[in-house]
Amino acid sequence: MTIVSLTGAVPHARGTRALVGLAFALALCLGVGGLGGVWTAGGVRDWYPTLAKPPITPPDWLFAPVWTTLYLLMGYAAWRVWRRAGFAGAPAALALFGIQLALNLAWSYLFFGRHWIGAAFAEILVLLACIVATAFAFARHDRLAAGLMLPYIAWVSFASVLTGWIWALNRAA
Repeated sequence: MTIVSLTGAVPHARGTRALVGLAFALALCLGVGGLGGVWTAGGVRDWYPTLAKPPITPPDWLFAPVWTTLYLLMGYAAWRVWRRAGFAGAPAALALFGIQLALNLAWSYLFFGRHWIGAAFAEILVLLACIVATAFAFARHDRLAAGLMLPYIAWVSFASVLTGWIWALNRAA
């Protein structure tokens, strides 16, 4: 049985409630990835190959496993914060998490869906700042959760450079 405090926090949720919370957090993140993948798939097939790309561009096959891993890590991180503090105990941290997920999805739409590389570059910088803010907010509740966001920060930092470079190479195109 889970004890819920007067604030709605679910400290150390256990059993079925904890598993349902984990499943929800993972499904939410993977769902955002899947929705973004709808725009990405068409762009990768038809448009992305036509772009000039920098020499640091990873092979196409690498993106899916990296993003799947990152979505799993961020879902687990959010779950840890929720499990420790609940929505009422960590409203800023979990709101920032939701905002960064929305920004993550928006990047796929801007870059692959609309082919607006410059807008995607500006947006990914905002996304990166939001991810960093989320990690700091998570650290107030669970240090491991904050640490689980570090690979995501590293990858989006790299993706920011890549997006900016692609934009620079293709501005005249």
